[in-house]
Amino acid sequence: MRRSLKRVARARYVFDLAFHRRRLKRKTVWFDLGGECRRCARCCEAPSIAAHPAVWHLRSLRALFLWWQRAVNGFALVEADARARVFVFRCTHFDEATRLCDSYDSRPGMCRDYPRALLFQPQPELLPGCGYRAVAPNAGRLRRALEQYPLTEEQKARLQRGLKLE
Repeated sequence: MRRSLKRVARARYVFDLAFHRRRLKRKTVWFDLGGECRRCARCCEAPSIAAHPAVWHLRSLRALFLWWQRAVNGFALVEADARARVFVFRCTHFDEATRLCDSYDSRPGMCRDYPRALLFQPQPELLPGCGYRAVAPNAGRLRRALEQYPLTEEQKARLQRGLKLE
């Protein structure tokens, strides 16, 4: 039953992702993805999901949402941050000793799409220590433009970090 639910959810996710990315291509993508996965597994340690206000405030929707996360994705609720409307989970498929996922092939969509989903935000915040980084699409041109200004190395470094030129 769980495998069937996961297959249906994965098929819907693939369809939604393709549709969503096609629609977003018409808009400006804020950043490109740079770097590579360092296998730090920070994204697996405590997956967090921002909840829609309806899910957060309606008890029946919240119960269904949490059931789905537990039964299908294998996420056990650890904390609910009311201020940010975020649920923080512990993934039951994550092995602390090996730092690997025991169901990598059938992992949830949010795990498949990290960190690419963040690149459409104006200020993406990737997890500390993550090997990926958001890079401005015109980073080279902006770095060359910064060289023309009389700035200290510290000022240049701070600007490059803030403008995501690294």
